[in-house]
Amino acid sequence: MLSLKARTLFAPPFSLAFPHPKHLSIVKSSFSFKLAAKMSSSSSSQSVVEHVVLFKVKENTEPSKVNAMVSNLNGLVSLDQVLHITAGPVHRTASSPIAFTHALHSRYKTKDDLAGYSAHPRHVSVVKESVLPIVEDIMAVDWIGNGDDQDLLVAPPPGSALRLTFLKLKEGLGEEVKSEILGVIKGLKGKFSQIDQITCGENFSPARAKGYSLASLAVFPGVSEMEAVDSNEQLVNSQKEKVRDYLDSVVVIDYVIPPPQSASL
Repeated sequence: MLSLKARTLFAPPFSLAFPHPKHLSIVKSSFSFKLAAKMSSSSSSQSVVEHVVLFKVKENTEPSKVNAMVSNLNGLVSLDQVLHITAGPVHRTASSPIAFTHALHSRYKTKDDLAGYSAHPRHVSVVKESVLPIVEDIMAVDWIGNGDDQDLLVAPPPGSALRLTFLKLKEGLGEEVKSEILGVIKGLKGKFSQIDQITCGENFSPARAKGYSLASLAVFPGVSEMEAVDSNEQLVNSQKEKVRDYLDSVVVIDYVIPPPQSASL
């Protein structure tokens, strides 16, 4: 029998240089212009590299230090490799063995761009000076997300609700099972009209993923649309039934993209 956490798949559907002030000003009310400019393609099928980091901030951390971490992470949007980045407090934890407090989601055109971002001196400085001193646990997952249209060229605007889902599979499952699970996730957009974007894939950076090998990201216009999906219990449960027997555990985190330069946590 799976744990209660494992049964909450899709739960309900389906988942560091301190910037100069000019860098923070780049964090606009929407990232769509930058994303579209960097990803001009006539192809009907688009792919991006999804990068998600979950943070657990130490208890009793001074709010100013938490604000600095969030602001500095968001300021990294000005790096050439970054198509889109957003960081802020977790809206809700639907299922997780770790009480994560903050999340970061960013997108890149290629794996090389993600590697360039990770190694960039400004990113390294933010991690060293703003993140590591106040964080007690981190989980990071990377995957290639595919879409059948131009959706992935448009970054989710502020106010969008993201559902991040990470799956740890039972041992001994083959590639066919992984493909089956990913197929179920990809089909969710057709079943839930409230979903604006959905990507999923196999994690290719296992070092900090804590054993979670499959990931998905569903984007909703806002919290109300995400909650509307949650209320459709019959359809949600029918999707869970298709994959629950393959799962060892699940992390599901809901995150709402905050306004630019938001200092409120």
